[in-house]
Amino acid sequence: MDRIIYTSMTGASAAAHRQSVLANNLANASTNGFRAEMSTFRSVPLQGDGSTTRVFALEATSGYVDKPGPVQRTGRALDAMAVGNAWFAVQGLDGVEAYTRNGGFEVSPTGALLTNTGLPVLSDGGGPIDVPPNAEVSIGSDGTLTAKTAGQPPAAIGRLKLATPTAEDPLKRGDDGLFRAASGEQIPNDPNARLLSGAIEGSNVNAVETMVGMIAASRQFEQQIKMLQTAETNDKAASQLLSING
Repeated sequence: MDRIIYTSMTGASAAAHRQSVLANNLANASTNGFRAEMSTFRSVPLQGDGSTTRVFALEATSGYVDKPGPVQRTGRALDAMAVGNAWFAVQGLDGVEAYTRNGGFEVSPTGALLTNTGLPVLSDGGGPIDVPPNAEVSIGSDGTLTAKTAGQPPAAIGRLKLATPTAEDPLKRGDDGLFRAASGEQIPNDPNARLLSGAIEGSNVNAVETMVGMIAASRQFEQQIKMLQTAETNDKAASQLLSING
């Protein structure tokens, strides 16, 4: 009897976890540069004497969908979309270099170049980027930042750090939504990386596919709960039979 309980209980828990992953993806369907999370089921045998026939069903987040989102033309000078597998380098809230595909940049009142979420954008030298007061900033295809102030010729003030991860050291999503190298090391600047100015990258979440997945996960959860209810009914029936025979 406990075999069906183990399977159904862990199956329901895995379906609930998958539902939360899909719900988070759907909630970020309009988040610039968002990468949809992937989830997988796996079977894990229960260890211990007399328990080798009991199997847990577990849900694991296996990574993210590494496919660029759609191009959204804005015409805004401080919007940029990394081309190919390049990523923008920013400073996370923990002070560690991290990577994002969200290329919507802003200039703070103090002149610091930030993401639209308030994170400092890093230069190819690894430091923050300062913008002169009252300057109009444009971004070149290689990430070069050019500032123009009234009465002065345009001048380069730095270059965005564009990092390209490798298969040997892929990116992993952190709890803060930013990505970092699996090794924990900083990814070097890629001088060959390019970007598209005046555009930002949309989320790569497929809203219809995600909603279908949520419906399927909901049905899986309901089926597992019904199995638990069936196990309870069978257990009560068996107890009644044993009491009668006794």
